[in-house]
Formats: sequence, C-alpha cells, structure tokens
Amino acid sequence: MDSEVRLKDVSEVLDELEYPIEQSEAGAELADVTLILADGSENFGDLVERTGSDVFESASDLEAELHNALPREAVGEPYQSEGDA
Repeated sequence: MDSEVRLKDVSEVLDELEYPIEQSEAGAELADVTLILADGSENFGDLVERTGSDVFESASDLEAELHNALPREAVGEPYQSEGDA
C-alpha cells in the first residue's frame, strides 16, 4: 500500500481493510502509509498502534480511535483547511 494520505482522506484507506480487525493487524497493514497532518506527517501504522482499542469492528470505529490518538495540533487550527487550494 506504500503511499501518502491526507487526514481528510483517511476513510478511503480504512475502507480497504477487512473488519473486524485487530489493532496489531491494522497497524501492520498501514505501516507503509504516511499520514499527512496539518503539522507534518506520521506513520499511519504507528498511529493505529497508539489507539486504545484491541479490535476495530468497522472503519468508522478505527477512524474515531485514530482521531483520539492524534495530538490536537495535528489537525490544525479550528476552521483551517489542510492547505488545499
């Protein structure tokens, strides 16, 4: 899957996984994806492994946990776009 993805497009990547999925398996599947954030980038697999759940039942569950694991500045200032022109 070796790629980069913006935070706003994360659901498209998560939809490609088969659910339910264990945290470690999701982290391994996403280990070669770089997540582009407002304040830089992070390894997507590493972020998934920092979530609080052991198993994700759906892509929306994983996305919600992912947002909880991100530092506040990762999503930028309120009402700020990700730099899309």
